Parts: sequence; structure tokens; C-alpha cells
Amino acid sequence: MYDPATSVQGLEAVAAAHPENPAVKAALAALQGIATDAKFDRGELTLTVPRESIIAAAQAAQSAGYNFLEDVTAVDWYPSEPRFQITYHILSYSFKARLRLVVRLDSTEASLDSITPVWPSANFYEREIFDLFGVHFGGHPNLRRIMMPEDWQGHPLRKDYPVEGYR
Repeated sequence: MYDPATSVQGLEAVAAAHPENPAVKAALAALQGIATDAKFDRGELTLTVPRESIIAAAQAAQSAGYNFLEDVTAVDWYPSEPRFQITYHILSYSFKARLRLVVRLDSTEASLDSITPVWPSANFYEREIFDLFGVHFGGHPNLRRIMMPEDWQGHPLRKDYPVEGYR
């Protein structure tokens, strides 16, 4: 059963609330100076990182023992700013723990560096986000549509996309 009292927000608060958790200690130590915010909720750690630091954050997470990129996904918070949230779900086999890296992007700067040099499995996830949300991943080896036809206009998972498509 979920207990909201166990949810902790903020880098210092998470570190203080879980001083003996090896997965939390490793992630916070590796991403020290990179992460801008932290949240520990439902037994999982979420770290917010700036968009320009995503490659460094992915490398730091990997060096801390988080060795499997499970998923990359996006959320459109339109009309709020920052509009887009890109979330990386990473697993550590040795810690048996998950880490979430979150990057928030304004609608005017809907671009982010690709993490395919760190985790090649991010290739298709980044293509899917590009195709459906229109977020550009700089340095991606093959950034093109993956689900929609090449001549499709717009990005169908954006909240401002017309329900019946552009006519």
C-alpha cells in the first residue's frame, strides 16, 4: 500500500532519508553536481537533470552501476512550460533498483542531445519521441520517422495536435 509519508523531495532530503540505501547513495554520488532535483517515491529514485547535461548524467548513472536502459518516454504538458518532459528509465542489476532521469524542455527549445553513444538501445525510443512529439535529438545516428509515414504533417501525441489530424 502506498504511503505518501514515505515520499521525499529534494536532493538533500533524499540523501538524509536514505543514508544506508546503496542504490540511492551510488546514484546521488555519481550525479552530484549534475542533478538539480531529486524525488524518492514508491521505492524509486527520480533525478531531474538540465538538458545540456543529459549525456554526462547518463554516463554518470552507468558508472554508478545503472547498466540497463529500460525505456525512454515523453510527456507533453501543454499549455504549461516547460512543455515536454523526457524520462529515461534505467535499471541496475547489481542494486536491483531503478533510476529515473528526467529532463524538461520548453516548447521553444524542444531539442536534446542523443544518448545513443552511451546506450545504443536509446535509438528507437528517441526516434519514436521525435516522430510522435517532435523533440529533436542532436547527434542521433538515424533520426527519422519510425511510426508515421515520412510525409506525415505534425506530431500526433502533442496535445495541440488536432483530434482528426490536419486537413
